[in-house]
Amino acid sequence: MIRKTRTASQLQDEVSRRLQRLPEIIEEGMRIQVPRPQLQEPDASGCNWTMKHFGNMAGHDRAVADVLAAVRKEFNLSTETKRLDSPFGDAPTE
Repeated sequence: MIRKTRTASQLQDEVSRRLQRLPEIIEEGMRIQVPRPQLQEPDASGCNWTMKHFGNMAGHDRAVADVLAAVRKEFNLSTETKRLDSPFGDAPTE
């Protein structure tokens, strides 16, 4: 399966959204703090990012690991650089 590419903020939001929709998280009224994804060398599966040090997840380690694994299978972290002098954040053309 070819992974879609997302920015760090988009990946963080996606993991957070999926976690907050889990029935056990909703029932407890928890809000798990999701860290920013960290770029890494692609692993054996081809994923180029990971997340560590989730906050407020006591007792939900398995649920967090499952959601993280699912998102890592679907998405890779974008490594494109954006031009800061462009109003549209276009990648450099040089």
